[in-house]
Amino acid sequence: MAFFSTKTYGADRGLSCALRQWAADSQCQLLHGYSLGFRFTFAAEQLDHRGWVVDFGAGGFGPIRSWLHEAFDHALLVARDYPDRAELLRLAELGLANVRLLPATSCERIAQYVFETAQPMIAAQTKGRCWIDAVECFEHGANSAVYRNPESVRRQVSAEVLQALADEAT
Repeated sequence: MAFFSTKTYGADRGLSCALRQWAADSQCQLLHGYSLGFRFTFAAEQLDHRGWVVDFGAGGFGPIRSWLHEAFDHALLVARDYPDRAELLRLAELGLANVRLLPATSCERIAQYVFETAQPMIAAQTKGRCWIDAVECFEHGANSAVYRNPESVRRQVSAEVLQALADEAT
C-alpha cells in the first residue's frame, strides 16, 4: 500500500445520538448522548486521475456521508443483544425516537459497524481501486476506538514479512 488519505467527519457535523451500554457497571448503563464523530483512513495502491486516493465529494465519500446522517443523526442506538430492547423499540412505534438497531453500541463495535457498511460503498464508488483501512469512532475529544480492516492488516503483515526476507537475503 503506497497511499493513504483521511477524512474526519467530526462531532461538529451533528451526528447527535443517544445510547445505553446495558452491560456496563458504570453510569454508561444509563441512556446518555453523544455527538459522534468518525475518522476514515482510505488506502489505494494507485491514485485516481486527479491524484487522489478518494474523492471527498459526492463522487466518493458522498454516499457514506448521507448514510452516516441517516444512521446516527438524532437517533437512539439500541444493541441487538440488549435484553429489554423491545421497550426501546416501542419508542419508535410511538413516534418518540428514531431507533436504530446496531450489532452493539460500544465505540469499538460502532466503528466496526460503520466499516462494514461503508467499505462496500467506497469499493463501488472507486470501482475497487480504494478501500477503507480503518474507521475511528469518537464519543468526544477524549474517547475513541478504531476498527482496522482485517485485509489491510494482512497486507501489512505480508509486506513486512516480504521485507524481512529480502533484508535477510542481502
